[in-house]
Amino acid sequence: MALFADQLVNGCALGALYALFAIGFGLVFATLGILNAAHGTYASAAAIAAYFAVDALGVPFPLALLLGVAAAAVLALAVDQVAFQPLRAQGGGMLGALITSIAAWIVLDNLADDATGHQSLSFPLSSYPSGMIHLGAIAFARMQGWTILAMAAVTVAMHLLIRRSRFGAAMRAVGWNEAAAALSGVNPRAVVSATALLAGATSGLAGVLGAVLTQNVSYTLGEGLMLKGFAAVVVGGYDDVRGAAVAGVALGIIEVMTAQYLSSSLRDGITYALLLGFLLLRPRGLFGSAAFTRA
Repeated sequence: MALFADQLVNGCALGALYALFAIGFGLVFATLGILNAAHGTYASAAAIAAYFAVDALGVPFPLALLLGVAAAAVLALAVDQVAFQPLRAQGGGMLGALITSIAAWIVLDNLADDATGHQSLSFPLSSYPSGMIHLGAIAFARMQGWTILAMAAVTVAMHLLIRRSRFGAAMRAVGWNEAAAALSGVNPRAVVSATALLAGATSGLAGVLGAVLTQNVSYTLGEGLMLKGFAAVVVGGYDDVRGAAVAGVALGIIEVMTAQYLSSSLRDGITYALLLGFLLLRPRGLFGSAAFTRA
């Protein structure tokens, strides 16, 4: 029973990373109408920025975390304005945006690989909270607890922002029909820019926390989060952050339990079988309200 409880916590922490990433990824898809293949690079960039802040500058980890999140947010905004804004101005469709995002992904991945010297780095053990938390017979790493709490806080904050604020209403209006939103007094470009910043920051948070938990600061970090984050968005529903959070945590638990009780070689297979099943049987996801359309 103790082993099951330990693995349950491990699965929740891993799933919290997927959920954090999926929230930002789904936000971009729902509001900007972009299936952004470069989104994972924001997580890698945040982890690399935070690592160098700690290792080269001696910055305390909390501040390095904020710097990494800010770096990811700025990078996401820059990619949106340079790569996607010209397409929106010309009325380019989702296919053009997808191709453009793939090009950005390749460029940014190569830059991240060069920045890390073509190797996987890791945060110094003394640079972040590395102790253990004991709850009865259950023991888990302190950073796992912080990751789960961060995911819960971001999920609640994003849900309230999107569903209970004027900005959230403007965001939903732009996602539904940009032209109609502009006629009602919304500034679509400002909303899109703010959305890109929020999505990049959320991805960056997942990237820094994931780099600490997995001890992997490299371009491959974002690629792994991208694949599982996309699965969480599909399973949970792209237009509700609660669905992305629930699906992300569920995927993390399924992966860990599969590796522990079945076979580690099946963990990814089961995840993608679940993804395929939802695409076929319930493409709008658990919490999705309708099929995606973009005017």
